[in-house]
Amino acid sequence: MNGRPGRIRIIGGSLRNSRLEVPELAGLRPTSERVRETLFNWLAPMIEGARVLDLCAGTGALGIEALSRGAAAACFVEPDARAARTLRDNLVRLKVEGGEVVAADAQAFLGGAPRAFDLVFLDPPFALGLWSVLAERLEQGGWLAGRAWVYVESPREPVPALPAQWVLHREGRAGEVRFALYRRALP
Repeated sequence: MNGRPGRIRIIGGSLRNSRLEVPELAGLRPTSERVRETLFNWLAPMIEGARVLDLCAGTGALGIEALSRGAAAACFVEPDARAARTLRDNLVRLKVEGGEVVAADAQAFLGGAPRAFDLVFLDPPFALGLWSVLAERLEQGGWLAGRAWVYVESPREPVPALPAQWVLHREGRAGEVRFALYRRALP
């Protein structure tokens, strides 16, 4: 974790250098500053006005970073009640508009009424191995806009099986983590 324990920093946009409180929870693994900086450099041309889904949100750092950089709205899905409460508190404390926190399991959420998102952050807890299941639900369930972008953070190996319509745009590695940005191809 970056910064002092229990806090991470927003690295760009209107909330630059703001700190997010982070609860100490088993398995919570915030995306590193270095990876977030690289990712948002890749996303710079397409973030303005985007509708964002931060699935398996944890700290919400990815979605809050997107809002800080001009995304229109972000839906944060987080099953842990304490993490969801801390995320709501961070949004209120930082006076962030356009953020909606849904305290729900990602699979249950994706079983509900779909909304089309322009950008999805897919970073489930590594121990659960949910990348392929969640990716298929996103693709088949009407959750993705026509040419949506999907960010996937996973262990370095093996690379998760993802829908054929998701075309790799860019990828990187940081330690044992693989991070990749996909573009949904139109049929």
